[in-house]
Amino acid sequence: MSTDSAFPTPNNLGIAVYSNNAESIGNTPLIRINRSISSPATVLAKIESRNPAFSVKCRVGAALIADAEEKGLLKPGMHIVEPTSGNTGIALAFVAAAKGYDITLTMPASMSVERRKVLKAFGANLVLTEPAKGMKGAVDEAVRLATEQPELYYLPQQFENPANPKIHEQTTGPEIWEATGGKVDILVSGVGTGGTISGISRYFEQVKNQPLYSVAVEPAESPIIGQTKRGEPLTPGPHKIQGIGANFIPKNLDLDLVDEVIAIESSAAIEWARKTATHEGILVGISSGAAMAAAAQLAARPENAGKTIVVILPDAGERYLSSVLFEDISAD
Repeated sequence: MSTDSAFPTPNNLGIAVYSNNAESIGNTPLIRINRSISSPATVLAKIESRNPAFSVKCRVGAALIADAEEKGLLKPGMHIVEPTSGNTGIALAFVAAAKGYDITLTMPASMSVERRKVLKAFGANLVLTEPAKGMKGAVDEAVRLATEQPELYYLPQQFENPANPKIHEQTTGPEIWEATGGKVDILVSGVGTGGTISGISRYFEQVKNQPLYSVAVEPAESPIIGQTKRGEPLTPGPHKIQGIGANFIPKNLDLDLVDEVIAIESSAAIEWARKTATHEGILVGISSGAAMAAAAQLAARPENAGKTIVVILPDAGERYLSSVLFEDISAD
């Protein structure tokens, strides 16, 4: 995948030959939700774990590096540094490994062991920050490192870099449009950086001029997006939904495109992640569970009967084997 030519041209069997692993990003499937949500609405899940590094952040990682190279901001011999909750870091790390860049990633120490091991497997250097400070602590540490040696470090800044929502406007949005013929009424997306919901919504509303009711999902324990929309004091706090709820409002989140915010308790997100596996055969992470919980609420509303709801499921459950998601599951 690249920002210039979104996807390589497939052969007559629908299979493309890629020059590197980053080009295989995208074209993830939409799967109908059948058993876990029963309602007159149609719920379609965008399975982003089908990307090469198993998350929606593959799109962003590749786009951030390609954009920086094109602009001359990232050159051979430079060192990438970025704050991450795990998935963007993994995406950046696999692309960096393929292109020969060194990379340092700052992340809260509360992130899963699996994520840390995967990052190290790709050759990344990890700097763990205090869990209580959330993603803001990781961001501050990355900025400190980049500021100390600006000639050496390149800081992509996924939370504010416009290449983040742009790649979703260029790829994720068009994929959903093509798969559904543009017949989508509601989008449900958890918010980490804000790039996914902003980019897809922008494609539908500004490129295709089609209304889309966009619903942002955040942790109930840290409901600052909803509080911001309502003009209330912000009460960020710790939660267990890795990948969303950064405890600050990212610059890449276009609040004008967000029609509703649904806050989901961590316990409900975990329950719905497990339910998605046992009822749909789709093993997903905790933030996907939060998105599914929100989609279920929307599908149950009488006014949404007959409508099509697309829910973004950002990553795979295998990345959470050491987390609370699997703590009640015995290996015996």
